[in-house]
Amino acid sequence: MGRLPARLAAVLLLTIPVLAACGGGHEPGVTATAPGAQLETLVVAAGPGEGERMFDGIVEAVQQATIAAQTSGRIVALGRDVDDPVARGDMILRISGVEQRARLDGAQQALTEARAVAAEARARYARVSDLAARKLLSGADLDRATADRDAAEARLASAEAGVAAAQEQFGYTEIRAPFAGVVTARHVEVGEAVSPGQPLTAVAALGALRVNVDVPQAFADEIRGLGAARVYAGKQVLDSAQVTVFPAAASASNTVRVRIDLEPGVGDLYPGMFVKAGFRSGEPAALRVPARVVVRRSEVTAVYVVGEDRQVRLRQVRLGRQAGDEYEVLAGLSAGERVAADPVAATLVVEGR
Repeated sequence: MGRLPARLAAVLLLTIPVLAACGGGHEPGVTATAPGAQLETLVVAAGPGEGERMFDGIVEAVQQATIAAQTSGRIVALGRDVDDPVARGDMILRISGVEQRARLDGAQQALTEARAVAAEARARYARVSDLAARKLLSGADLDRATADRDAAEARLASAEAGVAAAQEQFGYTEIRAPFAGVVTARHVEVGEAVSPGQPLTAVAALGALRVNVDVPQAFADEIRGLGAARVYAGKQVLDSAQVTVFPAAASASNTVRVRIDLEPGVGDLYPGMFVKAGFRSGEPAALRVPARVVVRRSEVTAVYVVGEDRQVRLRQVRLGRQAGDEYEVLAGLSAGERVAADPVAATLVVEGR
């Protein structure tokens, strides 16, 4: 026979490795052509402690507030924006206060007048009282002076209350931080007209956080008895400072709200984030493997398994949450099996290099 065409030879060269990879055994994946006797391996085992029941949770700040408008007007200034830190009393927004200022000025003028009238009424009462004591004026004159004084005092108190109310209304034109924290939302723009009750901005103190979890009502008593939980946020594993189980269930979902308070000063955790909350279940702990042994190829997650015959096979696995530098194994591995500690070296063994 003559020399094969170049294109056909290339197709055969590409086909041979594929056939070799698919041949033999029921183990899916790639089988090495040579034993991996020199590979460092790790034994798959359960993690420390008991197993956990896992539920989704949402992070929120212990101290948070959505500030709404308490007067009408237009937004004229922004003192702070989203992600800006604020101290207690810092101005965040300012609303135009022309009407509120006019009311305050009018109330202050009325107060000045009421003070003058009250002072004159007190002085007149003092004179009439002295003359009545010396029998130079009748009791009716004293009664009229007394009534005038009391009425003037009442009008003075009313004017003082009017000034306090006007000052309060004028104060509503400046939206200030109720506590130290960070601005987490802004719902209005400069020039926008607002009315009482309209949300303007939100502030949260990020120093103290908690996690809200809705658990099936069947687990509520068990969780209440535990009094502890763990929160898994990425690579962070956080212990609870306090666990509160709400005393009522949601009838629509048959769940009970559980609030997990975290220790102060937690980093890289913000309100609104989704996390996992774990409660001890008494069941065996899940299998775990180090993150460094996991191989990701496109959408396939796998590990190199070294069998008793020292053959190295790439096996697909299903992983759960990551806790520190380890992954929980949901499917694909059994306790006692060995996996290659170095996926790169295992790849070279599989490829026969």
